[in-house]
Amino acid sequence: MAEDTAAESPGAESPARISGRPGRDRQGLAAGLIPAAAAFALGMWGITREGTMWRDESVTYQVAQRSLPEIWRLLRHADAVHGLYYFFMHALYGVWDGGLLTLRIPSVLSIAAAAAFVGLIGHRLAGVRAGVLSGTVFALVPDIQMYAQEGRSYAMVCALVACSTYLLVRSLDSSSGMCWTLYALVNLTAVWLHEFAVLALLAHGVSVAVTRPGPGNGRSWSIAAALAFVGCLPLILFSMGQSDQVSWIGWPKAAEWGEIAGWILVSLAAAGYLGRGKGRGSGNTAVRRVGLPLAVLPTAVLLLGSLHEPMYVDRYALFTNVGIALLLGTALDRLTVPDRLSAPSRRTGTDGGHGIAVAHRPTAHVAAMAGLFAVLALVLVPVSSQLRKPESRKDDLTAIAKAVEEVSADGDGVIFTPARRREWKLSATGRFDALDDLALEETPAVSGSLQGEEMSAARVRARMLSAPRIVVLSDPPGEPEDAVAREVVKRAVLRTYFHVCARERVRGAQITLYARSVRACDDGPAPAQTPAQTPAPAAAQTPAPAPTRRNAV
Repeated sequence: MAEDTAAESPGAESPARISGRPGRDRQGLAAGLIPAAAAFALGMWGITREGTMWRDESVTYQVAQRSLPEIWRLLRHADAVHGLYYFFMHALYGVWDGGLLTLRIPSVLSIAAAAAFVGLIGHRLAGVRAGVLSGTVFALVPDIQMYAQEGRSYAMVCALVACSTYLLVRSLDSSSGMCWTLYALVNLTAVWLHEFAVLALLAHGVSVAVTRPGPGNGRSWSIAAALAFVGCLPLILFSMGQSDQVSWIGWPKAAEWGEIAGWILVSLAAAGYLGRGKGRGSGNTAVRRVGLPLAVLPTAVLLLGSLHEPMYVDRYALFTNVGIALLLGTALDRLTVPDRLSAPSRRTGTDGGHGIAVAHRPTAHVAAMAGLFAVLALVLVPVSSQLRKPESRKDDLTAIAKAVEEVSADGDGVIFTPARRREWKLSATGRFDALDDLALEETPAVSGSLQGEEMSAARVRARMLSAPRIVVLSDPPGEPEDAVAREVVKRAVLRTYFHVCARERVRGAQITLYARSVRACDDGPAPAQTPAQTPAPAAAQTPAPAPTRRNAV
């Protein structure tokens, strides 16, 4: 393509611009539409996940059902980092209560928009084909497919970071005051949806520094970034007082380290290819400058910060996939046309009358690339299919409710240990309504909390000892145990005064029936009713699980 070759010639890049093709976005409409369509189709495939939610989505659903004063009261005590998202979901459910569709459609649309922006960035920096490939790679990444169907804020944050990256590229090309204003506003919104989006600003700062734009553009970026950062400071400072909510975060496990290292190595390899030999060119240089900091820096900062206090969770840096996809898509584009700037073969022509020799693609190389894409498809299809099943999440609301139904009888007591596992009950229907929540003192809405307030340790102990049978919902074996007094008392009472009657282990949870005597294991007490909980979304009609934490940050 004439514009691709011209833009990649060594002298095409102006020191004040990041790309060699300002103002040509209309010609690259396909670069945005094709990836967006692919991402939307993948997002709608199996969107209900067999009618189940998991615990993080249950938090979103429960909070969205509260009144505005109740949400505001909650944010004063917990989950301030998700406040904007909760208000948005509350408004959406007020307009359309479509159950699981309402819960997940915003994420599907957000990932489709993000894929479109990745495609447009790739087009602007390296050509239409690079844009289409970059956007499509983004849509196919397993983590992106997963969070496209998640009723949480991470997909929306990813879309806003992709949009702000596109605005950064445009602003550095055109020095438009409107673009810089939009850039500041989009980044501010992203950080208010999740404060770790501020790390995208840091990555953009590195991109601006290595691009060495003119003084005007450098100053404009500094002002826009400073305004966005100052605008999010109230949220950052206030949420620091709720840092105990993420005390559950630990160091990445071996498999997570492997995934982190794998993506970083892939990003570095793609950037290395684009920076040498046949991969050289101004478009490739621009992709490296924009993509590599965004692909690597946010993860590196979170891991470094974890030396002080663990804070890395993969979804907190989901937007790094924007940079990864740009690097991989552009590298794939260059691999499919390896000889574009090399000596021409026997059959050559000129590119658009510019006198630049263009070599025809070797048939063998095209066949090899087709084979590579076929292998990738074979690998991704089972992975993508698995992501649409309840087993792909940390726990399964339906399986937990079924296990509770199998081991319990009407009037049995129920205990959640740790207390935050009460989330499994809050979006459930059926069996939980017939159980007596022995430790609960105030419901979540009344207490302004996520999972309600429990009684003192002494009262919990007395209530447990008054119950002949207790159904206990807890984490699977191997998970750390909370050391707070109430949780210690729960475990001690069960260990000292109760017998294990039955135990069910399901995805992400363990359900155990305890009785004061072996004989009581087979005796169901007289029925007892507890206040009904908020029903599950219409599309689910089954329970939803609770976070491995107090907050699903």
